[in-house]
Amino acid sequence: MKHSAMQRREFLAAAAAAAGIAAAVPARAQSSRIVFGYTAVTDFASVFVAAEEGFFKKRNLDVELKFIPLNSTIPAAVQADSLQIGGPTPSVFLQSVDGGLDHVVLAGGGVTSKSITGFGLVARAGSGIKTAQDCLGKKIGVPGLGAFLHVTFRGWLKNQGVDYRKVSFVEAAFPQHGDLLRGGTLDAVVSADPFMSRITDSGTGYVASYYSTFLPEGEPTIIYTAKREWAQKNAGAARAFQQAVQEAAAFMGKPANNPKVRAAIGKYIKLPPEVLAKMQISPPGPVVTDKQLAYWVDLMKDQDMLKGSPEPAKLIFK
Repeated sequence: MKHSAMQRREFLAAAAAAAGIAAAVPARAQSSRIVFGYTAVTDFASVFVAAEEGFFKKRNLDVELKFIPLNSTIPAAVQADSLQIGGPTPSVFLQSVDGGLDHVVLAGGGVTSKSITGFGLVARAGSGIKTAQDCLGKKIGVPGLGAFLHVTFRGWLKNQGVDYRKVSFVEAAFPQHGDLLRGGTLDAVVSADPFMSRITDSGTGYVASYYSTFLPEGEPTIIYTAKREWAQKNAGAARAFQQAVQEAAAFMGKPANNPKVRAAIGKYIKLPPEVLAKMQISPPGPVVTDKQLAYWVDLMKDQDMLKGSPEPAKLIFK
């Protein structure tokens, strides 16, 4: 009996020691699984780079990048847990919050720059569209109703004295733009590279306006968002994601890394080398501020797109 009791004590001591060792190193063996939703634009470059350069993996994040055809569907996918983090435009995000979704901003993708002419109004060859006034009564495709290009283009029309309510907007994913112009379904599209360049190179259409020059410098074009509940329950993973994106932005800032940045973009939005080589890449803006979100709130309220008044400070995960 004594021998049996001693063995039992030794077994319990060994089990306790083993449990202590396991408790000391649990997180290292366990990685956080994240499905991230993106659309086919270079403004997601910081996430592409973080994935390709191992910035996620070194922080124990297992990030799967999932292509989403329409930006406007991303908040719903996040809400349904099909995505843990997604990249809606600021306007799509604010509309979803205004509609009752409790989502927060973790980080930012690309930002506006007056030196970037990678998106604009592309008119169908023979349409005669040259100015904002020429858009009246026309059917214009946008890659997401309520998304960045739609909202900013309406802002530009208003800035030019044109009533955007007299323009017919149709939701059309980027890859469809060329075919819809070629077939005469649309008079013009608000598009972005590489799709814009493909349309103009083929002769299907021409750039009527690089309207983006009216936008202020450094405003986020894409933001990385999650459900507040997920971010709070997975605060460590959320902060690791933020850090990885910030490291990717610093990587992008070094000219020597340009070939790797372009290769990462090409992999995820399926671009051939010749298109990649001449493509403009939006500057990264990994940290989103209250002031930046406030700009979007004002722009959207000016277009009667929000019922309430979202408070930017409460929408950023800190």
